[in-house]
Amino acid sequence: MREIERKCLAELIRIVERIYDQLSNGQVPELDVATRTKKNIEFKEESEVWVYGDRTSVRSAKSVKGANMILRMLYVIGFLKEQLNQNKSSTLRELYYISEGWGLAKFDEQDESDRLIEDLEILTSFQREHFHIRPEEDGATIIGPIKIREETRRGTKEIHCQDDVGEGGYQIPVDVDKIEFVECDAKFVIAVETGGMRDRLVENGFDEKFDAIIVHLKGQPARSTRRLLRRMNMELNLPVVVFTDGDPWSYRIFASVAYGSIKSAHLSEYLATPSARFIGILPSDILKYELPADKLTDEDIKALRSILTDPRFNSDFWRKEVNLQLEINKKSEQQALAKYGLDYVTDTYLPEKLSELGLV
Repeated sequence: MREIERKCLAELIRIVERIYDQLSNGQVPELDVATRTKKNIEFKEESEVWVYGDRTSVRSAKSVKGANMILRMLYVIGFLKEQLNQNKSSTLRELYYISEGWGLAKFDEQDESDRLIEDLEILTSFQREHFHIRPEEDGATIIGPIKIREETRRGTKEIHCQDDVGEGGYQIPVDVDKIEFVECDAKFVIAVETGGMRDRLVENGFDEKFDAIIVHLKGQPARSTRRLLRRMNMELNLPVVVFTDGDPWSYRIFASVAYGSIKSAHLSEYLATPSARFIGILPSDILKYELPADKLTDEDIKALRSILTDPRFNSDFWRKEVNLQLEINKKSEQQALAKYGLDYVTDTYLPEKLSELGLV
């Protein structure tokens, strides 16, 4: 067991000891966990990311719901202790099904077990990867002028993410901290929301022409993807730009990369890249480039109004763009740029955006 895993296990056991001490002293067991809402995130000047504030929610055995949560937590900690001692791992989905044999502690749905793992991350200040809990395969990939050294079951291997991979690129591992950057000739990283647009950039040779590392976000990016972006930014000093569709859900994708997500604000200093810049489709781009567009749905409008109250978007830039989108009542996709031909995105749109940032 690695040192970090021993420390992680010690923190998990400390939670059990706390509950035991409360029971021994005749107290009703309870735990305070940070409230995971946008009203409880605040900007941390030192690291320039959004983290949880002081608001907490009490999980108390005074209620049946609270008692059940604490019971489930104890079962999960017991399972994690055994897993760490045996050097085994499991997925979030497997954890949910494992609880089938836990009687009253059984989870009714996976969201409950996922949230409990997040609670344990907050209470211990360790990540689920340290618990040996991993998500299902994400499939996000990178392609570009960078060589990576990776530890595998069969030993160490080096992979050049242009020469040694297929058109899909190098698949990002769950534990990004186990890989090492060997060589890098890139000038910047472009994180792309959709697989179709990633394929367009690769087919058009964007990575070779602009010395760019192309990262496929695969929609809302997994932690491993966000961690890799942060590492390339911090360790290789590579600027990161995010290229998405022009809708509220895509703006939230950018926010999770740059500002940290509300759901995992306890990990913002580990996952977020505060200097990341948005070069996706903006409402002003829909007008400027006369892009094909769809009308906003009721859910889109609700999400845009929510963004206006989200402290992560509290800037003149975002307020102006979101209000413009509500005014024109339109949204547009990355692929709408194909209106001007398949090469337009790599020959015109992206070079213009990158030039504004001084990257080309």
